[in-house]
Amino acid sequence: MKTYSAKAGEVDKEWIVIDGEGLVVGRLAALVAIRLKGKHKAIYTPHVDCGDNVIVVNADKVVFTGNKRDDKVYYRHTGYAGGIKETSPRRLLEGRFPERVITLAVERMLRRGPLQRQLMRNLRVYKGKDHPHAAQNPTPLDVAKLNRKNVRV
Repeated sequence: MKTYSAKAGEVDKEWIVIDGEGLVVGRLAALVAIRLKGKHKAIYTPHVDCGDNVIVVNADKVVFTGNKRDDKVYYRHTGYAGGIKETSPRRLLEGRFPERVITLAVERMLRRGPLQRQLMRNLRVYKGKDHPHAAQNPTPLDVAKLNRKNVRV
């Protein structure tokens, strides 16, 4: 018996929509990373993009546990000497692009490299309830019902 290895053309990609209202960021990002990578499928192959397309709506209404909203620090570097910048999740969520909180969390849960960049193209995050992907007929996934710890009220 030979080990099955999926080819890129054999993969059936689905569209999934997740409502992020009240969901814990880390738990949501872990679930999204698993769906993007395709680990929930029986045909999972580590070097092939066999995951689904994921749409996250209401990204501005996600929550953090504990004091992470204020105490957690995101670092980035401008590329110049002494150019390290830092920000907090509170500033990101109250700012112009609150969807970056989820994007950063998911991006850091995937292994870096060309496959990670390909997988991140399958993630769409929107701060409001509307998204322009209705033509793909995405199936809703209720993350709050999967585990009671996934949601904070």
